[in-house]
Amino acid sequence: MELSNLQPAAGSKHSDNFRKGRGHGSGNGKTAGKGHKGQKARSGATRPGFEGGQMPLYRRIPKRGFTNINSKTIIGINVSALERFDNDAVVTVETLMEAGIVKNPRDGVKILGNGELTKKLTVKVDAFSEGAKSKIEALGGTCEVI
Repeated sequence: MELSNLQPAAGSKHSDNFRKGRGHGSGNGKTAGKGHKGQKARSGATRPGFEGGQMPLYRRIPKRGFTNINSKTIIGINVSALERFDNDAVVTVETLMEAGIVKNPRDGVKILGNGELTKKLTVKVDAFSEGAKSKIEALGGTCEVI
């Protein structure tokens, strides 16, 4: 037996496209497959997360602070990561993704000033720190905010 040929036991699967509650002869008459009494026999199913009257999980867990819906997730990239580009290259968010430096740019990419840079680059991203800007421009490169 292998994972590729697993299947349910013979006779254990039933089709759901039969009409329930249509008399004894159908094999699904009287209680229509719902058994006798109880919550699941009644109409009006319980809402998702209902735990039978017990305090539900989403109310038992403490809640602290709040989530600001206007906050942005900015991806920070250090100047040292730009070292892998060729001299006089144009660095954009797309080229950073192709190089594998950024996987998901989220709400923007910011260049930070940690590390050393030895190449003249034209960098076009969403934001720059002061240190990163001075390091890029000191080598004759340019910083463009898109």
